[in-house]
Amino acid sequence: MAAFLRSLQTLVPPTVLVQDEVREVFASQPGLNRLAQRIIATSFGVSGIETRHTVIEELTRSRTSEDPEFFDAETGALRMPGTKTRNDLYTEAASNLFVEAARRALAGAAGIEAEDVTHVVTVSCTGFYAPGPDFEIARELSLPAGVQRYHLGFMGCYAAMPALRAAAQFCEADPDAVVLVVSAELCTLHLRSSNDPDTIVASSLFSDGVAAGVVSRRTPPEGGAALRLDAFETVVTPVGDDAMAWTIGDHGFEMVLSSYVPHIIGDHIEGALRPLFSGRSHSRPPWTTAMPPHGSRTGPSTPAGATSSIVCRTDWGSPRASSGPPARRSATTATCPARRCSSC
Repeated sequence: MAAFLRSLQTLVPPTVLVQDEVREVFASQPGLNRLAQRIIATSFGVSGIETRHTVIEELTRSRTSEDPEFFDAETGALRMPGTKTRNDLYTEAASNLFVEAARRALAGAAGIEAEDVTHVVTVSCTGFYAPGPDFEIARELSLPAGVQRYHLGFMGCYAAMPALRAAAQFCEADPDAVVLVVSAELCTLHLRSSNDPDTIVASSLFSDGVAAGVVSRRTPPEGGAALRLDAFETVVTPVGDDAMAWTIGDHGFEMVLSSYVPHIIGDHIEGALRPLFSGRSHSRPPWTTAMPPHGSRTGPSTPAGATSSIVCRTDWGSPRASSGPPARRSATTATCPARRCSSC
């Protein structure tokens, strides 16, 4: 029997960043060269993002601080706090978000109580502290003293998938297991002005938030919502290790985010999905979704700068790509049995 994702809750900090205003702030910073100015205008402009959320309350023009650490609203200057200052705020803000999201996830899992939780898996790559969020969740939610705790750290933005896979494996090994999975990233803590293209792109995309879920093999109550975790697959590509990276610098964490990422996804996504469909009715995946968690700016490339999020493939038809803005996607085959894209 497969494991089920019995509850899924999300939470964001209350401070809202308006993308156009953030672009203006970054474009007005001193020391930017002409290339950086162009990248700021393009990256922020085509991101598809209208607003983002941040744990940095002073990171808006509507708030002023006598001793600003990240942003001086009076002068419009982005400050350059050290990594310790950034991580100190992470420790304070992440703690509250982890615990509250976990509490909401448990509340949303009908028939499951705190005393039933056997495992806690936490995920984050934007800060560190110990005892960590796994411990705080167990303490604040009064989980059993023997609850098993794990933390997946510094694996990047895909780490929630290995966390869910681990949760499903715990449930496979122990039918009575109830796994609480919580993933939080506070990316805006590492915003800074720079002429580096990767830093600019990262600053235009990422924000702060947390998601939590409960995984169990217990049969969901009648009428209750649940997602069955059928299968997971991991494929290591022969290239790309230098196209995305996340390291620790003196003024926050530093990102490498190459424009080559969409090409890597395009070259390897079908091979990565094929094992998930082995033994099923389709010899090839009937549909393919390839969208990185950073938004359309780093999504799969298609002609004329459009983004392609879904590629349909049928056993009797030729590949069909759904491209362009959603309002003008079109199909070249009559029907798609999966009915997963707006073309169908």
